[in-house]
Amino acid sequence: MPSRLHFGEDDFLRCRFAVSPLWETQDAVRTLKRPDRHGYHAPWLRRIREAAEGLDLTGLWLLMPRRGHSPDWLSPPPAGPTATFEEEIARVRAADPGAAREDSARSLADTPGALEHPLARAWLAHPERMIRDLADLLEQVWHTLLASDWPRLRALLEADVTFHSRRLAEVGLGGLLPEIHRRCGWRSGTLTVASDGEYERHLGGRGLVLMPSVFAWPDVISSFDPPWQPTLVYPARGIAGLWADPAGRSPDALVRLLGRGRAAVLTALDDPATTTALAHRLGLAPSSVSAQLTVLRDAGLLVSRRYGHQVLYERTPLGMALASGGA
Repeated sequence: MPSRLHFGEDDFLRCRFAVSPLWETQDAVRTLKRPDRHGYHAPWLRRIREAAEGLDLTGLWLLMPRRGHSPDWLSPPPAGPTATFEEEIARVRAADPGAAREDSARSLADTPGALEHPLARAWLAHPERMIRDLADLLEQVWHTLLASDWPRLRALLEADVTFHSRRLAEVGLGGLLPEIHRRCGWRSGTLTVASDGEYERHLGGRGLVLMPSVFAWPDVISSFDPPWQPTLVYPARGIAGLWADPAGRSPDALVRLLGRGRAAVLTALDDPATTTALAHRLGLAPSSVSAQLTVLRDAGLLVSRRYGHQVLYERTPLGMALASGGA
């Protein structure tokens, strides 16, 4: 069902981009629990499996319903464009206990059985302990699973912000938002987001934070109730190649399965690309690349979508698994 965000004149002046290591930390935990999010991240998941198994993530998973409300106080929108994890976790530790309890109770109610869990009952009785326990756990997750990879993640997220800032200058906000994700639409000053929830909100002069995410794929998330600034979290461009081995890997098995031409096209799609861009990348004729793309799309390994005046091709989860060797 669609959610609707209505923009007033002042809201256009208060839209901004931001990158959040705290959000990525929390959504990395969510990704561990969600097989539908694994496609792009299979190499990372294999690498961190043992470390992740050493963490008790029960407390965070209780507050991550598959559908419904996730507590805003655990990952508030960053105050600036490039907040550090230390700055963001300090804001979590400073959360108001009463507000955090109310926010968390709403989330626990959306997770079947969570309100009866002993840990949830203890936290609702002592929200100060809940804030401390969850901040400590997020900090442990950050240092165990993400801190060493953050320079790579940050570079990709900042590249996305640079690209979409340029597109904003070229096509305006009404042109940019439908390009960010196919579930987003724009008409007459209203952003519609096709998601699991349904609500209608007037931004009221607070504007909108646009936040690319590595781990949000394939979802787009319209989030944050007052007093937080409304935020749209969307999958960053280029995540298909995020965990690629820079030294490369022999595609022999893929070549035997698909043939050399189609294997080359599939593995070259580290990020969404046009027929012309792929032809230039591979040194092939555009007509040849177009024929291979059609076969791969018909086989369910690629999808195509319009991005402005261009048609971009990207891998499906099955295509990702084959290209990464995780099938």
